[in-house]
Amino acid sequence: MSKKVVTMGEIMLRLSTPGYKRFNQAEKFDVTYGGGEANVAVSLANYGLDPYFVSKLPGNPIGQSAVNHLRRFGVNTDYISRGGERVGIYYLEAGASMRPSKVVYDRANSAIAEATLEDFDFDSIFEGAEWFHFSGITPALSKEAAKLTEEALKAAKKHNVTVSVDLNYRKKLWTPEEAKETMSRLMEYVDVCIGNEEDAEKTLGFKPGETDVTKGELELDGYKSIFKQMKEKFNFKYVVTTLRESYSASDNGWSALIYDGNEFYHSRKYDIRIVDRVGGGDSFAGGLIYSLVDGKDFKDALEFAVAASAMKHTISGDFNLVSVDEVMTLVNGDASGRVQR
Repeated sequence: MSKKVVTMGEIMLRLSTPGYKRFNQAEKFDVTYGGGEANVAVSLANYGLDPYFVSKLPGNPIGQSAVNHLRRFGVNTDYISRGGERVGIYYLEAGASMRPSKVVYDRANSAIAEATLEDFDFDSIFEGAEWFHFSGITPALSKEAAKLTEEALKAAKKHNVTVSVDLNYRKKLWTPEEAKETMSRLMEYVDVCIGNEEDAEKTLGFKPGETDVTKGELELDGYKSIFKQMKEKFNFKYVVTTLRESYSASDNGWSALIYDGNEFYHSRKYDIRIVDRVGGGDSFAGGLIYSLVDGKDFKDALEFAVAASAMKHTISGDFNLVSVDEVMTLVNGDASGRVQR
């Protein structure tokens, strides 16, 4: 099913402490690459789509290593512009039990944050594309990146491309006021809106009832209320959220909720033991996009996305390296984890 899907954003060098060491214990770091939209592109490649990742990376060995990493997993890198001074970096300290994971960013003045319209030909990029995905991280990188995102969205709509967004609020990149001003403007181009409870509140101003994620408590009626408001205000085709119940840094409940304007559907819930939760939301977005492009109805699409992202939590690194068959085994009820021989 070689259908063209475009994602745009930043891929970063990820430096993580080995095992569960703290930063001040580590004498070395494990190296990989990742970033919201790049993670989605890798999921889509695993499922047989034809994903193109749009970004800018410096023409040095580190930039090339990031490009090579994407190519390794089947992502088309033809639309990555080369230039700029640096690849963004993030440092990860994996949490366990009651100690949360920590992320430290070193991404200021990265190549994509300083990219301009001259770096991309959006008419060519969206020619023949079926879907475009971006997140709230990209416009948060800089004013230039916010302008670039808006121009990409205009071009996508010119080419009748379906657009999805993962709201992905990052408090280390901008304030809620900045996020609301920019993201509310971009929502006019969006068909499918994905975001958890913090994202909805910080980027668009909608708060879901009495949910308290620090206590692992969900109040679904609150979500239903804001979903109706969001659809009415922005005319989304689907409004979707992942539902994470954080019992600890090691154990979470994981499900999702979708609204199509007529019906709410709450997926199956998975209790997951976490190996690496970074990229969990991206793997959900990838599973949802694949399923909708594949023609699944919104309920089946949600079940595939939840199962795919539950499996991602068991995989080290940003990328979700699972196949359609593996996800469908879980969707069909086999969560035993028995050895496959």
